[in-house]
Amino acid sequence: MDTTGNMITSLLNASRVKKDIVVVPGSNLRFAIAQALFQKGYIKSYARKNKKVGTEIEIELAYDAEGNAKIQGAKRVSKPSRRVYAGVHDIYSVKQGYGILMLSTPKGILAGKEAKKEMVGGEILFEMW
Repeated sequence: MDTTGNMITSLLNASRVKKDIVVVPGSNLRFAIAQALFQKGYIKSYARKNKKVGTEIEIELAYDAEGNAKIQGAKRVSKPSRRVYAGVHDIYSVKQGYGILMLSTPKGILAGKEAKKEMVGGEILFEMW
């Protein structure tokens, strides 16, 4: 089961039906992804909620002044059956710079531009625009 893909799909589906809050199962990777999406402005806030068994991440989606969702689309690149890696020089722009490319690098979860600035490559997780 692709838990990161499920998180991205949940965010995309919730933004399409104009939901304010999405709750996804928690993990350190998904929390780091939420943190990176918050820094890039795709989500308004995120919080880790502890339950008796496990944790959840509560994510508040961001919308612009006209009510349009900041998350318009997403594509999972690296899947459990096929991992995709990129070096520093292989990192590409998404939607001519209007989207982001999220990578899992040795320095944590980074967007494509940040990874180029830090001079690190890694596993391409997904594209979001």
